[in-house]
Amino acid sequence: MSVLVEPLLIAWLTQDLNPQVEVTTETPPYLEERVPLLQVARIYGHDDGFRLDRPAVDVTAFAADRLAAARLAGRARDSVLRLWRHGAFAGAVVTDVAISTAPRWLPYDNTAVRRYAATYQITTHPA
Repeated sequence: MSVLVEPLLIAWLTQDLNPQVEVTTETPPYLEERVPLLQVARIYGHDDGFRLDRPAVDVTAFAADRLAAARLAGRARDSVLRLWRHGAFAGAVVTDVAISTAPRWLPYDNTAVRRYAATYQITTHPA
């Protein structure tokens, strides 16, 4: 049985980052009232049907201004890399993390919110 990467990252980022940063898989309504916020989403990847999983995951940082979003995305990147160095967490082992796309600014329809996103390739298996 492979590791579910979204709950793993939500638990890790919530514990590792300032507790004032909400981490979720959903974009909540009234986003401008909920920032700073990180959204985690598995976008593709494959597993071996048994233990090993290699998902690609987008981690999107939302904040009130561009600098705050960039800083939050950088903190999220550092945190994901710490998870790799930490190794085992919440019943999972992270054996590799590769930054597929470094944090970058992305336009967003809500002009009260700014967005930065990065994509990570993460290799996991159950502990």
